[in-house]
This record gives sequence, C-alpha cells and structure tokens, in this order.
Amino acid sequence: CSHTCAMKPFAEKDMKVLVFGRTGWLGGMVGGLCEERGIKYQYSKVRLENRESLAKELDEVKPTHVMNAAGLTGRPNVDWCESHKEETMRVNVVGTLNLADLTKERNIHCLMFATGCIFEYDQDKHKLGNGVGFTEEDSPNFHGSFYSHTKAMVEDMLKHFPNTCVLRVRMPIGDDLEFHRNFIYKISRYERVVDIPNSMTVLPEMMPISVEMSRRGLTGIYNFTNPGVVSHNEILSMYKEYYDPSFSWKNFTLEEQAKILAAPRSNNELDCTKLKKEFPELLGIKESLVKYIFEPNRGKKKQKTK
Repeated sequence: CSHTCAMKPFAEKDMKVLVFGRTGWLGGMVGGLCEERGIKYQYSKVRLENRESLAKELDEVKPTHVMNAAGLTGRPNVDWCESHKEETMRVNVVGTLNLADLTKERNIHCLMFATGCIFEYDQDKHKLGNGVGFTEEDSPNFHGSFYSHTKAMVEDMLKHFPNTCVLRVRMPIGDDLEFHRNFIYKISRYERVVDIPNSMTVLPEMMPISVEMSRRGLTGIYNFTNPGVVSHNEILSMYKEYYDPSFSWKNFTLEEQAKILAAPRSNNELDCTKLKKEFPELLGIKESLVKYIFEPNRGKKKQKTK
C-alpha cells in the first residue's frame, strides 16, 4: 500500500481505547472484550459529527486507540437511509472523516468497523459461484442503496489516512439467535428469503480479532469476513438441524425480492487472504458457524406451546 502498513504494536496493559457506538451491537461487544482482556477503555460521550466536542474528548481522554462502531444502518434496515439522506451523510461520511482526521493529527490508531456491502457479483471476473472474491484492492461496484453508496465513498477516502484500519464487515452473525440485529434471526423471520452464497462475519470469532488488530497497530483495508461463502438455505438448514426442528421456510427470486425493497441489497464473496495471513487460525464460514453459533445453541430453542 501507499504508506507503511502498521503503526506500532502496544502491550495490552499500555492500551487505552476510546470506543464509539456504546449503544450499538458491535460497540457493546468491543467494550466487553476490552473488559475481558483487562484493556483500559471507555465509551465516547460525543457524536462523531460534532468535530469540536470530538477534538476536545480526544484531548481529554488521550486514548492510544480508537475503535469506531458508530454508524447509521437505518431502522429497521438500510431502506431507511433512502429517505433520510442528510442524516445518513452526517454520520457515515462527515462523522467518520472527522474521526479519521482528528486521530491522524494526534497519532492515535483508529479502527473503523465498515461494511463489505459495497460489492456485488458481476458477469465477469466475480461471477456468482466461481469462487473469486473481491480483494482489498478492488474498487466498490455496488451503489444500489444510498447506505452502500456513502460507505463506498468514505472507504475510498479513509485509505489515505495512514493511522486508520478499515474492517469490511458483512451480514454479521452473533450467537444470540433471538437477537433482532443478528443476520440469522432476520432471515429466520422473513416470510420468504433469497438463496445466494455470501461472505459473512461470525462475530464471536471475529470481534476478538478486531481488538487484536488494534493492539498490533494494523492499518489499511481488510476484508473482515470468514473465508468462503454460505447461502441462506445452508444457514437455515443448520438452524433447523441444530436449533429449531419445526422450522420451515420459503424462497423467492431476486426479482421478486426487488418488488418489496426500497433499495437493492448487495450479494458478494470477499477474498480473505490478507486477513488469513495475519490470523492463520481463522475458520472458514461453515466451520465457524457450527463452532461458534450452532453448537452452542444446540437444542436451546424454547418450543412454543400451542
């Protein structure tokens, strides 16, 4: 890459992490992991778009590392961003760039949880099913939703901040199968689902890696998914096998799905070679789902009494 690909590594005892996104899913996990590892941390009390208060907080807290899991995905989903473009820009673009810029000035390592939903399968090199994933060097080719469009623009700018590490998260999966943000919970509740192989992020395996990446001072863009792809039907089959034997589902096509969405969704495979070089122990997506999500939930579904 154009600049040195790391800042200096820290011993955990010397780290002081300022975490953004206290009320968010990933932000909550980051605090919990710091706690577990005995790393000093605190949650930010300011909004990223308020540059002056952000600068003041950085100067008062004096963190060695910043981990940013704040961002707007919209509620209940990214369709919200289509009709709330100013708010989406304010947080996802202005706020994120404020943080990269202010941490750069202060030589603070800045890790950003970003998205890999900025690519889609094409008819060329990245055809569905051919196993060729998008790399960190590929330029985003999916601008179908305003959310993805803002994220793609910002990623392109962030790579010029030498203190910043950008993690491309996709379809995050947690071990609480009844939690509404969990990708598996979402697809298990849809009336019908498409069936397309995708790269996904198994959080119980990947989130500890993100804290370690901060500690090591890694910078630049990383595809932050488990290697390989898994399809909706494969996940729902596991869901049925391990968790809810009475579960059934129906599929529909992308064309049919498009009719009920305000904005198209991204489907892709990301190439994880770069991350795997740094973390050779990283499990493939299907192994990771079994180990971290389905085995721990085996037979735990509370059967509804009719």
